[in-house]
This record gives sequence, C-alpha cells and structure tokens, in this order.
Amino acid sequence: MMKHANMLKVLFLLLTWTTATALFAQDMTVKGKVTDASDGNSLPGVTIAVKNTTTGTISDVDGNYTITVTKGATLVFSFIGYNPQEFVIQNQQTLNVSLSPSITSLNQVLIIGYGQVKKGDATGSVTAVSTKDFNRGSITNPMELMSGKTAGVQIISNSGAPGSGATIRIRGGSSLYASNDPLYVIDGVPVANDGIAGTRNALSTINPNDIETFTILKDASATAIYGSRASNGVILITTKKGSTEGTGTTRPFVLDYTANFSAYTIPKTREVLDGDAFRAMVSDKFSGRENVLALLGDGNTDWQKEILRSTMGMDHNISATGSFKNLPYRASVGYASYDGILKTDNLQRTSVGLNLNPSLLDDHLKVNLNGKGMFSKQRFGNEGSIGAALQMDPTKPVYDENNAYGGYWAWLQNSGDPVGQATTNPLAMIELRDDQADVTRFLGNAQFDYKMHFLPELRANLNLGLDYSKSEGNVVVPPYATFSYDKLNGGGELSTWDQKKRNELLDFTLTYARNLPSLSSKFDIMGGYSWQHFRREGSNLRTNDTLSAGFVNLISDTSDNATEYYLVSFFTRLNYTIFDRYLFTFTLRNDGSSRFSPDHRWGLFPSAAFAWRIMDEPWMKNVKTLSQLKLRLGWGLTGQQDIGGDYPHLARYTYSNQTASYLLGSNYFITLRPEGYDKMIKWEETTTLNLGIDFGFANDRIYGSIDVYKRNTKDLLNYVPVPAGSNLSNYIWTNVGDLENQGIEFTINGRPYVDKDFSWDIGFNATFNKNKITRLTMYDDPNYIGILTGGISGGVGNTIQIHSVGQPTNSFFVYEQVYDPDGKPIEGLYVDRNKDGKITDDDRYHYKKPAADVYLGINSRLNYKNWDFIFSGRANLGNYVYDNFSSNNATYERLYRPEGPYLANVAANVDEAGFTVPQYLSDYYIKDASFFKLDNVTLGYTFNKMFNSDARLRLTATVNNVFTITQYKGLDPEIFSGIDYSMYPRTRVFVLGLNLQF
Repeated sequence: MMKHANMLKVLFLLLTWTTATALFAQDMTVKGKVTDASDGNSLPGVTIAVKNTTTGTISDVDGNYTITVTKGATLVFSFIGYNPQEFVIQNQQTLNVSLSPSITSLNQVLIIGYGQVKKGDATGSVTAVSTKDFNRGSITNPMELMSGKTAGVQIISNSGAPGSGATIRIRGGSSLYASNDPLYVIDGVPVANDGIAGTRNALSTINPNDIETFTILKDASATAIYGSRASNGVILITTKKGSTEGTGTTRPFVLDYTANFSAYTIPKTREVLDGDAFRAMVSDKFSGRENVLALLGDGNTDWQKEILRSTMGMDHNISATGSFKNLPYRASVGYASYDGILKTDNLQRTSVGLNLNPSLLDDHLKVNLNGKGMFSKQRFGNEGSIGAALQMDPTKPVYDENNAYGGYWAWLQNSGDPVGQATTNPLAMIELRDDQADVTRFLGNAQFDYKMHFLPELRANLNLGLDYSKSEGNVVVPPYATFSYDKLNGGGELSTWDQKKRNELLDFTLTYARNLPSLSSKFDIMGGYSWQHFRREGSNLRTNDTLSAGFVNLISDTSDNATEYYLVSFFTRLNYTIFDRYLFTFTLRNDGSSRFSPDHRWGLFPSAAFAWRIMDEPWMKNVKTLSQLKLRLGWGLTGQQDIGGDYPHLARYTYSNQTASYLLGSNYFITLRPEGYDKMIKWEETTTLNLGIDFGFANDRIYGSIDVYKRNTKDLLNYVPVPAGSNLSNYIWTNVGDLENQGIEFTINGRPYVDKDFSWDIGFNATFNKNKITRLTMYDDPNYIGILTGGISGGVGNTIQIHSVGQPTNSFFVYEQVYDPDGKPIEGLYVDRNKDGKITDDDRYHYKKPAADVYLGINSRLNYKNWDFIFSGRANLGNYVYDNFSSNNATYERLYRPEGPYLANVAANVDEAGFTVPQYLSDYYIKDASFFKLDNVTLGYTFNKMFNSDARLRLTATVNNVFTITQYKGLDPEIFSGIDYSMYPRTRVFVLGLNLQF
C-alpha cells in the first residue's frame, strides 16, 4: 500500500510539473522596433496592446518595445496619425513593424454645397464641427453646440430664456440693414431666416441630439455656389442617418437612450437699492417734504427675487439605428421640458425623426428619405417685468388683497384708478398675462442620386424638400390688470393669432467626373437648377377682454397678410486637379429673385479658387517635420436679397390702425397708407478675397490653418430716410453705401500627449476682424454725419449709435465727458470739440464700438482610461457696451416722480456719478466689456460591456456658463447690440446626463 501511495505521489508531481511547464511554455517574450513606413524613422509612444485584454506597453524613444504574450494572441499596434496594424503571434520572438501615416485631418470628408469633398482636396475656407467636438450640457438652441469652436464664427446667445436664439456672425457680417445671418441648409434644404411665430428662435425646433455635423463655408469660393444667399456665410447642418457599418445583409442594431436633468440658477442680478437703503436715500434727498416721504412704505421687497427663480429641466431622447438588408435606417423620438428662470416661462418640445437610406439597382441608385417633425408648446413669461423689477419701489409689498386689481399692490390715484405713469407691480405683470403658443413644424426631403448604368462617371441628383410650419397662440390679460387698464373702453386683452409658413424646394444636378491619366489630371463638373418658393400667411385679432369687460373694443385686426417670394437659380462648378497637387475650382451661379423688378431680377455670382498641396511636391519628400502644407487662394462674388419685405420694388398700400382712422359723418374708417418703394432696387453684392495656409506637424499630431481675408460690400440694401415730399413715406428700401470687412483667422489643434491610458486633445482659435463703412450716400458729402441708430431706454427718441463713413458699423456717438480733479464726472459738462463756444449735436463724436477686435475660442478633452474631462471657453477683446441700465436708473431724479406721483428705485451705483438728472449721451457710460467665459465643463465616465454584452453606459456631470472674467460691472458683458438694459439673465446650469447604448 505504501508503495502504491508513493507511486501515486510521484505521478501527481510529474503531472503537475508537466502541466505547469506546458502552460509556462505558452508565454513568450516578443521584442521589436516600430518605424514610420514613409521615411523609416523610429516612432516613440506607439501603443502595443494584446487584443481583448488590458495588457500592453508603449514604444520607447527609439521605437523599441518588449512585451510578454501568449502564443496565438493578437498584438495591435496603434498611434495617432497612423493606420493601426494587427499581428497574430506564433513562434516569432522579434517583430518589427512599419506603420503607414493616415493623416486623418486630410481624409476628413467635408459636406459642401451640392456635394462633398475630402478636406485635403478643399480649395475654399471650410470647417466642420462633428458630434465628438460638440459642447455638452443643456442645449436648447442647436448653434450652442459649436459655440467657440471655429475661427471667424461668433455665436452669442440672445438671453437665458428657454428656446432663445443666438446671434451668429461669420467674419463680421456684410450688411447694414439687410440680414447678416448666415444661410442655414438642413440636410440639403435651405431654410428661411425670418423666424417662426410662437418660437423665440426657429432653430430651437430642431432637436440638437439629431445633429451629426455642422459645416461652415466662410469664404466666397466656398459659399458662391449658393450665390444670392451666401454673403454672410453658409452653415450646413447634417443630421444623423442609418448605420452602414457591419457585414452581410443585416447590420448591427443599436438602441441609444440619452437623458439630461438640468438645474438652472441665476448667477447674478442687477444691483439696486434694498428697502432700507431706499428709505434712507429718499429721506435724505427729500428731507422735510412730507408729501414725498408719505409715499414710502415699510416693506423690504426684492422685486427681482419675486419674478425670478431657480428651475429644473429635462431632456430625453431615444433612437434606433441599423440596417435591414439594403435599408439603413434611423428613427428617433425626443422630449424636452424647460422652465425659464422668469416665472411662468416654459418650453416643451417633442420631436420625431426618421431617416431611410436604401441603395437600389446594384448601388447605382442611392436614396435618402429624411423627415423630422417638431411640436412645441410654450408659455412666454412677460419680459417687461424685468425692467419693472429694477424700478419698482422696494418699500412696497407684493400683495394688497383689498384692492380691485387682482390683489396685487399698485400705485393708485385718489379716485382709486391706477396711476398710469407709475411702475407696474412686476409680479402682476407676469401672473396676469397668459401668453401661449403651439407650433408644429415638418422639415424633410427626398434625395435621389443615380449613377448612370451606361456611363458610371455621370451622376444625376434630384432633391425635393419641404419646410412647413403651423403656429397658433393667444394672449389673455384681464381688464383689472393695471398695465392694461382702460376704464372708458374696457381694459385687458384677448388676442388670437395664427401663422402658416411653407418653404418648397426642387434641386436637380448632373455631375460628371473623370480621370485623365495621359494628362496627369482629373476633373469633375457639376451643373444644376434650383427652384424655391417661400409663402407665409396668418392673422392676428386683438380686442379687449370681452368676457370680463362685457363688450368688444377692437384694437387691431390683420386677418389677411399673405405674402410670398421665389428664388430661381442656375449654377455650375468645375473642379480640376493636376499632378494630384494643383487644385482649381470655378463656380458660377445665376440667381433670380422675385423681390426685385424684372429689370434687376437676375444676379451673376462667380468664384475661383486655387489650392497647392506643397507637401506632395517631390522636393518636399525629405521634409520630416511637416505632415501637410497647403496654400489656398480664393476670390468670389456673392449676393444679398434677404430684406424686411417681399415687394420693395412695387407701389403698395397698407391698412392703418385705429389711431389713424378717418371720421366721416358719425363713423370712423380705417385708411390705406402708401408705402415707400424703389423700383430700381437690386442685389447687394459682396466680393471676398481669401488667402489661406493649412499646416500639420508630426503626422498631424499638431495641425491648423491661417486665413487672411478682405470683404467689400457695395450697393448696400439700406433702409434710409428720404427728403420730405420726394416720396409717400419717410423711409424706403434702396441701394446705397459700401462696407468693408478684413481680418485674420488662426486655428490650431493638437494631441500633446498620448499613451494607452491617457490622451489629451486641445484646440485654440483666434479671429481679428476690422469693420468699416466706406460709403453711405449716392454722392460724396463730407458734411453728412451718417445714420443714427441704437435706440436707448430713457428720453424720447434718443439714440446712442451711428453708421458713418470711415467708422465701424454701430459706433457709439456721444459727448466727451469732463471730470473733476478727483476723477468724478461733472454733471452736464462736456468738451466743446468744435470749439464754437457752445455744446450742440456737432460736439458728439465717434467713440468705441460694440464688436470685439479679437475673439478667441479654446477647447480641450482629456481621457484617462474610462474617464474623460472636457471644457470649452471663449474670450472677446475690445468690445464695448453702453450701460443703459445706469444711464437711465442711476440718477436722483428718478427717486420721486411728481407726474404720478410715485417713487421709483435706482441703481445701487447712483452715488458713483452722482447725477441728479440723466446724462444719456455721455461717454461716461461707454464701458470696456472684454471678457473670458468658461462656457462648459464636463466630467464623464464610461462603463463598457454592461450586462455581459456590448451595452455601454456613459454618465456625465456638466456645468454650463461656469464663470465670467471681466471688468464690466453690469449683468453680463456679452451683448451683441452693445446696449445693456433689461436683458433676460443668462443662467448657470448644472446637468446630470446619461447615455445608454445597446
């Protein structure tokens, strides 16, 4: 027995040793060197990983590596800017690998007008921002996704209201009174810029989660293919489509759910006196005047807190993407609800989308069917209450249950009627006004791209598009609301309105492409026709509140305001490449607009561009540091016809309102009022010259571009005053004036550090733009000061800006303030600039401007294993703001208003200037508003392989509008108009997000 036992022990030990030896023998050490296939140089920092494991290493400074692997394992070699390679390990102990450069930035496909092109083949100034680069957080306006990402593109949110729009300027804008907005093309459908009734911004009806890329066409050689609509640049918005990845007839099905939960806070409010400080100031300034002191209350009400609030919002989106046989598809549903920080303000948006991309006839016919439906329901808070909250007496209570005006405290006359001139209770303004709107919008197109069977080089493309919206809403104000009180005619308001808009599109193009090996060249030529019809109609009936007042008082009725216009175009584009490095592009578009008379209807818009891929020259092969170097030169002419009316060349009449009615006998008749017109009005034209350089280093670990441009606009579409008696109106649309923009753009992107666990991407852009008016009159007139603009709050008809020759647009036009030895402004004392011994309008001068000299953008992304940290910010330098809040509210005169009588609050900084009466036109109120804003910060973590499958969960925490660094003491330094008064405060938002993907 002992013998057998000992034998068993020996056999067990032998078996254990044999098994361990066999297992140990499967592990082996592999060494080698990684080099650049293009030049043979060693590549440091290459990631060498064992596929489907966490085992890996990186190559050293000489490109050498050592790794222990199991026989049969797969090694993956990857490095930014190079194509990855995989090798199955058998018995080799030495494995040298050469990686070929991919230069991903050059291979990026850019969507351009009526086609697409690789970035390396682009001749114009074109930039794309895709999903991975989008800003994160609570996004209601799609344009916020790309804010600060692109040089030459300025995006300024108009306010903190839910669904608020943004002012977007590409290279400064090219018009004075015509639209300066870029042309938006959504999935091939150019959309109108005149908004949709019932929304603060038409783009807010688009679900940001459905957007795949923005492509920005900036110079005329890129935009001229859109001719008459491209003077202010073009933004192409491409939405997500069905998946074409995978193999076989059925491709992977992906279900994606995204949710964001947002908390909106108020980072800053206006500084006004509280109740105690107000009582003290009134008692001091009006000491002994019992009639004034008797108006004071004993409360301490913060009226801004009464109308503003911290709120919540949520956004849910679910999409299904995949392909069944030859039918790629994507379907999506989204729902969002946002409460504004102004009480009663709310936006609810539901969106649905469907995209089908079948390929038929052996892939000769590609079809893109795309449809998006958007439904929004919105209640608008009364934004007039914001200004009222700044002036309302803080010693008064919010409520007075004993009065007849809804139980809200109000300034009353001895008769018990409201004081008409007095500040209205801000909370009453909100809660007694019910302003609601419902909007339905459909945007879709059907695109058919056919590659001829008999001639594959020839393609035909037909694009049929429709953008249709229907809006309706009502406003209800009860007759006892003091801000709508009318004892004689019945107060209150009951308004109902509706609007329908239709935008129909037909585009047809033929494209022929061919290689010419014998000439070492290739070309493609495209010709097309475009037809677009815009129509809008609606009605607006406004009466008093008939249910409460008991009778009808018609205030206005516009029940027939249908209007329309047409655009018809013929266009062509030729791309010609020689030796694969000399690229030429020529475009020509002939546009017709029904807004102009037949004699001036058509405009011809050509462009030409040249690009030289210097890196592809034989004599550049030995240059190791550069990975790309391309020179671009472009010239082009674009047009503008987007003005306020559809019939500026026709004589027409419009209905007057009741205040301009005519008494005939015992009846009043509404009259017809003639409008001014210019039958010779024609296209506004902008000529652009652009010089650009694209560069890249270390296989595009660092890459960017520099562009220098100059834009001259002539025959400005201008809304100008005309001499009395020369027309039937004081103002007309006509062509007069020239404008110049010139600037420099710089963009650089890079990955300073990359290894298997950690990577860092960073991007920076800078833009300098200078704007100047070069002509404003038909004939030179040195005595013509310009066109006054920029109306302000305070006084009657006061303006603070001007358009003048030789000056930037909207320059501030002010008096030069005189200061005492202590640096305090002397009230009413200004510099006599023309030295005529008196202060008149001739002493006003041009001083600063709202537009920044330089605007900057920065963005960064850091990845560590499954963690990522993203931030983006912007800066403006050299932008100025007119502090209208202080000029109107920081005077002692405002405290007591004898016309009521009533009391009104003042700005907390009233003692800084110490003005008794307003000095609206003093340059004292022109303030430097340069700033840096950290717009977004996001921290995220991704869980891979959830539920033992390919499911993925990503969790994020985001802060929007993190902080602002500025010396401007107002509410916010970023004000596009340059006039700061009672803006809807921009919010600081805290967002928790999740994305679950199956």
